[in-house]
Amino acid sequence: MKQFGKVAVLLGGNSAEREVSLMSGKAVLNGLLAAGVDAVAFDPAQRNILELKALKIDRVFIALHGRGGEDGTIQGALEFMSLPYTGSGVLGSALAMDKVRSKHLFKTAQLSTAAYTVVNASEGFDANAIMADFGKVMVKPSHEGSSIGMAQANTAPELTQALTAAFDYDDEVLVEQWITGREFTVAMLGNDALPVIEMKTPRGFYDYEAKYQVNSTEYYCPASMSDAHRAQLQIMAKHAFKLVGASGWGRVDAMQDENGQFYLLEVNTVPGMTEKSLVPMAAKAQGVSFEQLVVRILEQTL
Repeated sequence: MKQFGKVAVLLGGNSAEREVSLMSGKAVLNGLLAAGVDAVAFDPAQRNILELKALKIDRVFIALHGRGGEDGTIQGALEFMSLPYTGSGVLGSALAMDKVRSKHLFKTAQLSTAAYTVVNASEGFDANAIMADFGKVMVKPSHEGSSIGMAQANTAPELTQALTAAFDYDDEVLVEQWITGREFTVAMLGNDALPVIEMKTPRGFYDYEAKYQVNSTEYYCPASMSDAHRAQLQIMAKHAFKLVGASGWGRVDAMQDENGQFYLLEVNTVPGMTEKSLVPMAAKAQGVSFEQLVVRILEQTL
């Protein structure tokens, strides 16, 4: 493990996902230490990022979720400091974090994704017209993760309420046609798509509470599906991951409607990394322990 030198695990940060990032970062740090890596925790919300040079850090494991950590910002700073780091580069991070531009890319590349429209806080919107077009929708702030600010809407008043709440997080909001069906995620490690996971929740959709705060969410890994569907979904995930310029490791979320059609949702470039998170779950199903996983991610910086 001496080849890695001194490693800083970036965790916490200032985004709405700070608490989740602290959990991910601590798990990553413990995994690296258990594997024999010389690693230290570093919270850029509490310390100046330039201190990494004074600490004689050789490389960085990014466990920052959301804005400032997953959107190309910290990646650009580390590039400027000539410090190798885990995961996607500046462009891949920025594009994947931007739900609206990711959707534009999926559509242009003719990858299956739900119909959508974009609402800007400064331009106003016609909730009745949107609901007439889509029937039922999912509302998503363009630059948030962990399902923060997301809501479903069945009526124009519900849509107005959901958009007003989403504008607290972002000036640009994605309104996506509701898909009734199964929800999946495909973890990416290097160029490989790991076993598909299916998530089931009684909460209507896989929201923040379903991810982190309740015990009613069920996970199936590997997901129960035909070999043909599994291969199709993994290929779609690889295409989406490459299309936005993501690299190293991450996760691609998708849904399958009642007719068996798959729809891409989004690409995550710094997904959760607690011992119970989805990427470690998929890696475990392929025989890769949590310690081995964090080391393999770190190896990509060499």
